[in-house]
Amino acid sequence: MLQSLVTPALPTIQHELHSSQSTTTWVLTAYLLSASVFTPILGRVGDMVGKKRTLVAATTALAVGCLLAALAPSIGVLILGRVVQGAGGAVFPLSFGIIRDEFEPARIPAAVGAFAAVLAVGSGLGVVLAGPVISALDYHWLFWIPVAVVTAATLAAHLLIPESRVRTRGRVNWAAAGLLAAGLVALLLPISQATSWGWGSARVLGLLAAAAVLLVAWVLTEARSATPLIDMRIMRLPGVWTTNSAALLFGAGMFGVFAFLPQLVQIPREAGYGFGASVTEAGLLMLPMLVTMFVFGIVSGRVQGVFSAKAQLATGAVLCGLPCASLAAWHGERWQIGLAAGVFGAGIGLAFSAMTNLIVGSVPPQQTGAASGMNANIRTVGGAIGAAVMSTVVTGNPRPDGLPREAGFSHGFLVLTLLCLAAALAACLVPAARRAPARQAAGGAAEAPRESGAERATAAVGEG
Repeated sequence: MLQSLVTPALPTIQHELHSSQSTTTWVLTAYLLSASVFTPILGRVGDMVGKKRTLVAATTALAVGCLLAALAPSIGVLILGRVVQGAGGAVFPLSFGIIRDEFEPARIPAAVGAFAAVLAVGSGLGVVLAGPVISALDYHWLFWIPVAVVTAATLAAHLLIPESRVRTRGRVNWAAAGLLAAGLVALLLPISQATSWGWGSARVLGLLAAAAVLLVAWVLTEARSATPLIDMRIMRLPGVWTTNSAALLFGAGMFGVFAFLPQLVQIPREAGYGFGASVTEAGLLMLPMLVTMFVFGIVSGRVQGVFSAKAQLATGAVLCGLPCASLAAWHGERWQIGLAAGVFGAGIGLAFSAMTNLIVGSVPPQQTGAASGMNANIRTVGGAIGAAVMSTVVTGNPRPDGLPREAGFSHGFLVLTLLCLAAALAACLVPAARRAPARQAAGGAAEAPRESGAERATAAVGEG
């Protein structure tokens, strides 16, 4: 929720803290960069030192970051608070790892689906809540409310969640962590700032080149390390790399809609399109998306026995592509926006749950945190790319009055349609899950099932 809650409030924050627009965008960028670094690193730390312990530490940092942002007297302190909040990104891989460690195997898909549904709803809930909170109170409460919620969640996690005995031996490879952090910052910073810096500027091209060098160096370091931060053999498993490819494309489509559908409905009617909606009204038009996200996310894990995670991921991507295509052609009535948002939410609900279940089911238990953290990170990278590309297409040729042209939105939603359909094609490459044989051995006991991809990876990785 903290990722999307601040977006509608940026103009208010800029005005209240007497900042420039370029500086205020760092309220978003700082969180994005911080979360991209903390998520895989703390996911790996949780695999080694204990997921509950690391989860409590991450949520404590998240609460401190929210408190700092709520009290911030200047834009610089607010940005610092957002950097600290980025540690909360580790909640996702740590929670998925805890579910895998503590639940019986038969209950894991439904539990992961329920958690993924809450995660998906949180991603869009901020867009709905920001307007009413700012109208009734002020923007500081966008952080005061999370302080209370996260503090309560931290206490509950400390008291109620058991500490897992599943651990990965080894230590944190800080050289690899530094290369990964530097590479992600060098990649995400120019993508997120490209619309203001210019895609062909020396800063953007230079940072992208640096990112390529740093990430290649990271991969080589991990491949040679006895205690890698992210085991490259795990990342090469067919079920992992195909799901991550779909996550990259899906994230681009999803965050493009999150960022620009509310902007479309807020365009003044005098422009010949848009509804002149307030921030609150724009959020309410997104409400059907949240409802279908939650419903389909809950259902997803429960029907995995008859509707596989692979099929759900492909279906979810198609369901996201269809409303993007419809929005490109039809966005003149409120019901068209609401219907498209509802169908899009159904696709997100299915895909979020399916992606997580595919990753969790493809890796050994000792690697759940690191692998699911990388999946979340790849989705975030895709989101940054999608939002940047959408911004370039929508705002690249503005009207004389400074507003985007209607054709910009139409072309942008067509681009998002192609990204979602590409995610569906990537989902088709995910290997089908193999069922254990049901035949009985001569002694009456069931035959041992064939090794899964996770078990083969565990054998390859070994004790280290």
